[in-house]
Amino acid sequence: MSGSLPFYQKHHRHYDRGYRNKEMASKMSQYQSSSSSSSRYFAGSSTSATSSSSSRGLKVSSHSGLEESRLSPIPKRTKPTYLAVDKENQIIGYVVPIFRGSQEFATGFSDTGESRVRDMARRDLFSSGLEMERSEQISRKQAMRESADRISLSKRIHEHEEHFKRMNEDSLMHPPEFVIKPRSHTVWEKQCVRLHCTVSGWPDPRVVWYKNNVAIDPMANPGKYKLESRYSVHSLDINRCDFDDTAQYRVSAMNSKGELSAFASIVVKRFKGEVDEFLPAPRHGPVSEYGITFQTHIVDKFGVSFGREGETMSLGCTVVIYPSLHLYQPEVQWYKDDVLLSPSKWYQMRWSGDRATLTLTHLNKEDEGLYTLRVTTKSGYETYSSYVFVRDSDAEVEGAPGAPLDVRCLDANKDYIIVTWKQPAVDGGNSIMGYFVDRCEVGTNHWIQCNDTPVKFARFPVTGLVEGRSYFFRVRAVNNSGMSHPSRVSEPVAAMDPADRARLRGTSAPWTGQIIVTEEEPAEGIVPGRPLELQVTEATKNYVVLSWKPPGEKGLEGVMYYVEKCVSGTDSWQRVNTEIPVKSPRFALFDLAEGKSYSFRVRCCNPAGVGEPSDPTEATTVGDKLDIPSAPSKVVPTRNTDTSVVVSWAASSDAKELVGYYIEGSIVGSNVWEPCNNKPVNVTRFICHGLMTGEKYVFRVRAVNAAGLSQFSPESEPVEVKAAIGGGIPHASPAPPYGISVLECVRDSMVLGWKQPSFIGGADITGYFVDYREVIDGVPEKWHEANIKAVSERAYRVSDLMENRKYQFQVRAANMAGVGIPSLASDTFLCEEWTIAVPGPPHDLQVREVRNDSLVLLWKPPVYQGRDPVNGFYIDIKEADAPEEAWRGVNNKAREKTYMKITNLKEGEVYIFRVRAQNKAGVGKTSDVTEPVSAVTKPGTKEIVVDVDDDGIISLNFECCDLTPDSKFVWSKNYEEITDPSRLTMETKGNKSKAVFNTPGEEDIGIYSCIVTHTDGASSSYDLSEEELKRLLEVSHDHKFPIIPLKSQLAVELLEKGRVRFWLQAEKISADGKVDYVFNENLISQGEKYKMNFDKSTGVIEMIMESLTPADEGTFTFQLKDGKATNQSSLVLIGNVFKELQKESEFQRKEWFRKQGPHFIEYLSYEVTPECCVVLKCKVGNVKKETSALWYKDGREIKADEHLSFTEGVLKLEIAQISKRDSGVYEVVLKDDRGKDTSTLNLTDQGFKDLMNEVFSFIANSSTPLKITSTDEGIRLYTFVNFYNDLLQVTWHYKESAIAFSDRIKSGVVGEQLWLQITEPTEKDTGKYAIEFHDGKGGLRRTVELSGQAFDDAFAEFQRLKAAAVAERGRARVAGGLPDVVTIQEGKALNLTCNISGDPVPKVTWLKNDREITSDDHCILKFESGKFASFTITAVNTSDTGKYSILVKNKYGTESGDFTLETTEGTPDLGVTSYWTDADGNVVFGPNTPKEKRKESMAKAAKMKEDKKERKSEGSEEQKNEIKVDAAAETKASDSKQTGDVKKDSADQSETSERPADTTEEPEPEAETTQPK
Repeated sequence: MSGSLPFYQKHHRHYDRGYRNKEMASKMSQYQSSSSSSSRYFAGSSTSATSSSSSRGLKVSSHSGLEESRLSPIPKRTKPTYLAVDKENQIIGYVVPIFRGSQEFATGFSDTGESRVRDMARRDLFSSGLEMERSEQISRKQAMRESADRISLSKRIHEHEEHFKRMNEDSLMHPPEFVIKPRSHTVWEKQCVRLHCTVSGWPDPRVVWYKNNVAIDPMANPGKYKLESRYSVHSLDINRCDFDDTAQYRVSAMNSKGELSAFASIVVKRFKGEVDEFLPAPRHGPVSEYGITFQTHIVDKFGVSFGREGETMSLGCTVVIYPSLHLYQPEVQWYKDDVLLSPSKWYQMRWSGDRATLTLTHLNKEDEGLYTLRVTTKSGYETYSSYVFVRDSDAEVEGAPGAPLDVRCLDANKDYIIVTWKQPAVDGGNSIMGYFVDRCEVGTNHWIQCNDTPVKFARFPVTGLVEGRSYFFRVRAVNNSGMSHPSRVSEPVAAMDPADRARLRGTSAPWTGQIIVTEEEPAEGIVPGRPLELQVTEATKNYVVLSWKPPGEKGLEGVMYYVEKCVSGTDSWQRVNTEIPVKSPRFALFDLAEGKSYSFRVRCCNPAGVGEPSDPTEATTVGDKLDIPSAPSKVVPTRNTDTSVVVSWAASSDAKELVGYYIEGSIVGSNVWEPCNNKPVNVTRFICHGLMTGEKYVFRVRAVNAAGLSQFSPESEPVEVKAAIGGGIPHASPAPPYGISVLECVRDSMVLGWKQPSFIGGADITGYFVDYREVIDGVPEKWHEANIKAVSERAYRVSDLMENRKYQFQVRAANMAGVGIPSLASDTFLCEEWTIAVPGPPHDLQVREVRNDSLVLLWKPPVYQGRDPVNGFYIDIKEADAPEEAWRGVNNKAREKTYMKITNLKEGEVYIFRVRAQNKAGVGKTSDVTEPVSAVTKPGTKEIVVDVDDDGIISLNFECCDLTPDSKFVWSKNYEEITDPSRLTMETKGNKSKAVFNTPGEEDIGIYSCIVTHTDGASSSYDLSEEELKRLLEVSHDHKFPIIPLKSQLAVELLEKGRVRFWLQAEKISADGKVDYVFNENLISQGEKYKMNFDKSTGVIEMIMESLTPADEGTFTFQLKDGKATNQSSLVLIGNVFKELQKESEFQRKEWFRKQGPHFIEYLSYEVTPECCVVLKCKVGNVKKETSALWYKDGREIKADEHLSFTEGVLKLEIAQISKRDSGVYEVVLKDDRGKDTSTLNLTDQGFKDLMNEVFSFIANSSTPLKITSTDEGIRLYTFVNFYNDLLQVTWHYKESAIAFSDRIKSGVVGEQLWLQITEPTEKDTGKYAIEFHDGKGGLRRTVELSGQAFDDAFAEFQRLKAAAVAERGRARVAGGLPDVVTIQEGKALNLTCNISGDPVPKVTWLKNDREITSDDHCILKFESGKFASFTITAVNTSDTGKYSILVKNKYGTESGDFTLETTEGTPDLGVTSYWTDADGNVVFGPNTPKEKRKESMAKAAKMKEDKKERKSEGSEEQKNEIKVDAAAETKASDSKQTGDVKKDSADQSETSERPADTTEEPEPEAETTQPK
């Protein structure tokens, strides 16, 4: 129902539509008992009148029944005139009514109703009707004459109009049109208001007034409403407005051409603390009805009442009515929360003739509320209201919650009923787990629990009901402690569809404009279609409610439905109600998985089959869609009476379906919270009754909706329970404002400004109301309200004005005591748009902090900015009694801020001020001048004092001696009120107020001021500058943290033997100073482990520990205390820091013991000499003669130095040419009878790598510049180093890129020469070459440019050497095989072979004694394969003795080889003698060599052969490794030749070795030699 109310009714508790229609029902009900007799009487009268009229051919009519009845579709209700007219509408007489009442009451009755009521009244109140007729006969005749004259005149006018209508009727007819629409009004209680409008249209429109869409009947509320219609002007007068009259009013105009409505709102305002005076006040003045005016008084009233659930309570009042008539009884009605109560089992009402009583037979929390007694008489009504509070009954189980309340049934149909309730205010100290819903069938006492598990949502669909049966419902709450009492049972509700329920009710509903078509006969064999408009109407985590419309086909009676569900993302549809189809177009689904999304669809079914499914719904996620409301805020309690407090709060933001609020109160310091209401209130203001006078209370509020109760709001400020102004009776309204001026003017609006009233009344001003009126030709019209809602600023824009019209304005101020009287009318202002370029006048000038020589002026910027924004202000000053020419400027430069402290005033002088605004266009209008201000410091004036307390808290303090009970301290920063408590906390006690800085910082820099309200301008300010803030922070720190100054913080150092010393030094400490030694928050004391010392004269505090163990890891703290001053210093020794310290301590301890005997002063290390020698060295001390030093490598002793002859010295071990073999762990051991010491150096892995990198660095630095030389193979680049190591890594680069070696480009090392050989160079090989030495760091590069002349010279030399080498290689040679001398016995055979080389193959010639010999049988000469030349003598004789030579010759040269042959005599052995020669041709052994020597020589020869093979393989291996070891060798031409010869010789020897030497003796026939005797 609340959803249809206008916005202004939703916030008023006292709106009641029942008042408007119940009074008429009451009036009519008084005469129901005599209705039958009345009917007979009127029937007789009507018959007689009709017959008499008919006999004369007359008819009774009224003026309202003329032509208009034909043109208007709705008869127009007018005042009857009772004229007798003939068929031509000629007046021929009068019809005198039986009784005529007040004209005011006659306007709302029909003719029949009027006659009936008048006749009833005449018979009841005046038994002698004849006497009454006589007393009114004269007045009737006079009234009839006047009426006849009016009718005659009206008839002539009417005939004249009818003539023109007939002339052009169609052109004159038009629909209603509002020339002037009714305007909205805001009025104060007990004021009268008139709504009026002007309507045009033909035929004349019928005008009806509505209040909240309900037609207004003046007879239902006698004296309340008055309707008038004159000359197309229609008005509605509302007498003595009250809260019930706050509504939306509609005036409807209708004729045969159409209907049109206009709207206006009336808001009735009040300024009273109680809510019990909400009903309309009784009418004042005589209301004549039957000649009697009733006066009603309600006395002996009931007050605010408190009860408990289950109790009985009676409310009663004594009613005094004057005059007292025995036969007349007033209508007595009771209301609760503006709802009319009817007798029931819960409410019993009794009227004894002078006392009205309402008995609440069984209190429940639903009965809590505002109860109103209304006594209605013919002359009006009187009301009285008071509040009834109902507390929870004692729980059966301690800690159980209170019972739920307000159980209702919604959406009842055949298949389920949704039950709703409200959560209780009391949860028993434990949060409520949920609720159980019980049902009971009407006529039984058997309650059945509907849900197995408690539901938290205060709404639940109950299923499993029997169609057509009625049920009661109740709800129980449960928490961890137990179950609550059940709630009051709901009203009975039937499980059937609304349409069936309406059909069974059997009463016709009022006309709604809808036509209900009943169902036709069922069509057999037709399968129903799809259901329509399927939607999810409600979704929680416990259930989902679907609703839809039946299919649109006709003749489908008896249709039922199947509901199907589908998990989103799948196509699997599952039927929910598989057993029984539902009959209603609504269904509740349970057992859905919370958090999952579902789609739903519905199928129709009947005996003919199951129809197609409806369109599926959108995916619906199972969960509570309704969130618990947010907590209310800004709870503000205000004093009301000595036992009650008015609590107001800010509503919960974005709350949906809000049920109301619960308020709790607690005495300050008790921490016991009691509920102030047990039934939620849906307003944001509530009066908490039953409080203890003089106690201070705090309050908190929480909101509630169906999802649950919100968190509590923040606690309010404490408030003392005592009566407010006048004991709760408002009486001090403010004086009128003054000084109304125009701040801005546009075409249709004007901005006004005014000054605050000189007297604000008994409370602070809450707002202002502005009225305006038009002035036409100097004559002011009526006042109109400009604003409905009060404005808090002293400036307001009045809109909807007419351009170029003149207006006057008045302003009224309001406070909690009420609205003051209006100000005097302002000057007349012309509403025309300002077009000036300069700004308008500033406004709202205020003077503060008045002193003998200074004051502070505040103002607000102009509303009208001009063409450009305002960029500054100028302040003018003059003495109050000085002429206008005395105005002078205070500031020469425009000031941007809207405040200024004006100094250098003359004490006692009276000044006035004004302000001008400036923009780019210039300086604008001046503001209104201030009131005269005397430059005098008032007695008792205090200034803001800044204070820093012992805790270092900075605060601003202000004291005022002229406080009133309602005075408040208002703090501002830069003269803007401080509303954000994050920076400042305000505290007020008595006449002192303190502003405490929470966290002082740069954001707090500014001017702070304090003004005290309800005083004579008590105010002061304090300028907190950056320098002042810095000073205060320093003082705050000193006060907050008084410390003992320290010269040094806690430190740690190591002493001899690895002892650990913790120490600090205080700058100054007295003899009373104390020190606590703390380790890991535990006090430690003097003992074996800790040695403490505190020298108070020097302030040195120390603690010594012999050693550190793992248990000593942690935080060491020295806590100093000297009186109030304290200080402490801590040292954290954890993790790596502690481990390093412990390690160092242990090391120092071991060092001390080590140094007691021979020891190393410097441990074993190495250095590399410029000659690339590695020297291992160490420095020793405390040695004596008996001390020995032993060197070890990898555990094996390598050197011993015994009996050292020095006390301190250096031990060295030199490694001349280091290699991988030298990698290892070196160790030196010093020992004697005092002990031993060891030093180790690890030269493996990374250690050896670091050493070699240092060696490599020396090698690189010793390298010579890269040079160029030529060989017969190509060009060679080379450099020399002092020492070459096989582990050295070098890289050759060409044009900054590493060279990829090949057969043409090679590198190598020869001795200390590193070379790069470029074979067969070309122009492409020119460029920059570099060799890079790698030392593990940056390395070293040597470069050379092989280009230009350098390349040309090298290439030419290469060509020359190449030609010479070719010639040298091709020259004929005798490689060897010939001995120098051969001695052989005669007769023996001699065979010599030598190697011959040369290209082309040389010519071989043998010579004997320089003569050429040829081959024959005796001397066989052979030359085989171009390589082997052999010389064989088959049998040597003396003639063969001589010098033999072999001569080889080709085009490149000639070479010869010689040997001498000697023969000796001997025993012929008939064998062949052979000689074994070496590679050089030397005879190794002959036939006479001993066998052992021969074997030895042969073994040596074999060994030499193996060595040659090894050297050959090593040479090839070196050639393979040339890529890794890039080097070049510088070789002179002769060296190159020599090298070439060596290679050639080696090659020749290799070739020679391929051919086995002729070492076997060839057996020949043994020859006998006979010697002569």
